Amino acid sequence: MEVNVKPGSKSAIACRATRLIEKFYCNFGLNPESQDQLTNDGLQITGTDQNGEARILELFAHPFFLGTLFVPQAKSVCGSRILDFGILPHCRLAWLIGLFAAGWEGYPLGIPPDRLPLCQNEAGDAGMMTRLKPMVRRLASLSAFLFVVSGIGFSQGLAKDPGVRGGPPGAGSSFGGLSTGLTQLYQAGAAKFAKTDTVVGDGLGPRMNLNSCAGCHAQPTMGGSSAKINPQYAFINGADRGANQLPPFITQYGPTREARFKKLNKTTLDGGVHDLFTIAGMKGAETCKLAQPDFGTELRKNNVIYRVPTPVFGAGLIEQIQDSTIAANVVTQSALAAKSGLGIKGKVNIVVSGNTTTGQSSRIMGEANANANDGTIARFGWKAQNKSLLLFTGEAYNVEMGITNELFQTEREEECQLFTTPNDFTDPTQTGLDVLSDIEKFAAFMRLLAPPAPSTTEPGGAASISSGKALFTTVGCSFCHTPSLRTSKFSQIPQLRDQEAQLYSDLAIHRMGPNLDDGVKQGQAEGNEFRTAPLWGLGQRVFFLHDGRTSDLVKAIQEHGGGNGRNASEANAVIKKFDRLSERQKQYLLNFLRSL
Repeated sequence: MEVNVKPGSKSAIACRATRLIEKFYCNFGLNPESQDQLTNDGLQITGTDQNGEARILELFAHPFFLGTLFVPQAKSVCGSRILDFGILPHCRLAWLIGLFAAGWEGYPLGIPPDRLPLCQNEAGDAGMMTRLKPMVRRLASLSAFLFVVSGIGFSQGLAKDPGVRGGPPGAGSSFGGLSTGLTQLYQAGAAKFAKTDTVVGDGLGPRMNLNSCAGCHAQPTMGGSSAKINPQYAFINGADRGANQLPPFITQYGPTREARFKKLNKTTLDGGVHDLFTIAGMKGAETCKLAQPDFGTELRKNNVIYRVPTPVFGAGLIEQIQDSTIAANVVTQSALAAKSGLGIKGKVNIVVSGNTTTGQSSRIMGEANANANDGTIARFGWKAQNKSLLLFTGEAYNVEMGITNELFQTEREEECQLFTTPNDFTDPTQTGLDVLSDIEKFAAFMRLLAPPAPSTTEPGGAASISSGKALFTTVGCSFCHTPSLRTSKFSQIPQLRDQEAQLYSDLAIHRMGPNLDDGVKQGQAEGNEFRTAPLWGLGQRVFFLHDGRTSDLVKAIQEHGGGNGRNASEANAVIKKFDRLSERQKQYLLNFLRSL
């Protein structure tokens, strides 16, 4: 074990080094939640391991109080020096394991540091060590008592997801320092994003998953992901639900979902979105008789897969990351050998704008038509299927809400088409920002929406989060969840220009094995391939993975693994490394993730 020692400390002086190599035979550690209490009461951490965890504590005001969380070996140079304690030649103090947990109020036995018994050469009393032993025993007893009674010392039990981080939302506002014009554009976009659309006023339907962008993108605030209380459940229990019935996979406290069918029939792939609701019987569509999909039958055939909304916080930064930056990061030479050793590959998703199809009967899947935009790297959506925010919003407006626009001008369902198309368009008869179409305003809102701000102390305390961040890299999570990528130097918007986007994603797609395979191909992404989901904002998310299958972060991590051979998940080796961590280390890593 490598231990980094603080220069000038007793340990550094005794060992004559600031980097130690020692063995240790325990898997205990300082509970980060108690670290502030210990350091505030006089103890100082003077040695840490490669994960940033405390391994040496000292009481600076005392001449020889020193504790280690490794066993100083007589055969090691530093171990013998600690045992001999060369800085006090007449004082031979054995290390004190377990005193890390003390966390006392004041000092041991109420004695201030300047009155603690000294060693023989300083006290001039040959019997001082004899009188010191009872104090050490009593302090050790206090340590053991605190271990058992208050749990201050060692983390206990299995690591668990700390849950949705409390406190105010760490996101949901625009970038600071925007110009007046951009601030007004952001506000106009936010108002449209929050608006509840109607059949008559906006052309909602004929099919849709909900009637508001903010309804789906709601947690922890507007722009996020699935809310704790499902707005689709609220819609079906609302006043203007028409003839709609609640699909069996939508529950009050479950994730907001869209449904896709794997196949149209036994021989033809589908993969397309089948909206949950129709406008039949709603205000303005009283004569429409359009039925909902027969989800019951498709569920019995195991033909339904789900997607949940992706958060859009910081999306403007992601949009401004150049293709060359994304591509270079995937094949960076400094990490290529380590990635290969773990079975991590990854690739970018090069798709055609609009996802046009030819040569197949499916209206969604098929071969891409060649066009001038070939070769660009997409980065939005669960499979990185969309290149830009405008394309992302235009597709969502048409697919999720049934509102045609200047990118998708025809209805996906011709029955119950009540209005001319496109429903949403640039209107030169208006003035100011009202000239802009809704999708332009949506894109502007997302573009100017600031990224989530991580917590430095919650959950588990600053030391736990710091240790978890180190483990995130040690285990290998950071090979796919790249901590940051830099944006272009040429963005028109200063807040997006040449910025370090701390998104924790490489924006590439990776093979994730059979556990996550949804059978849907989008662009270069196969059924078992998904974009590395950005982790910023994870601390306040309720549901995880592309289908919202779990609210437990531990299960979400485990679901990344599985398969073998050509179907093996690229995360398998990393999951094994995670599994080999101690429960305490796992907890640190989970705390770090929930701090984001």
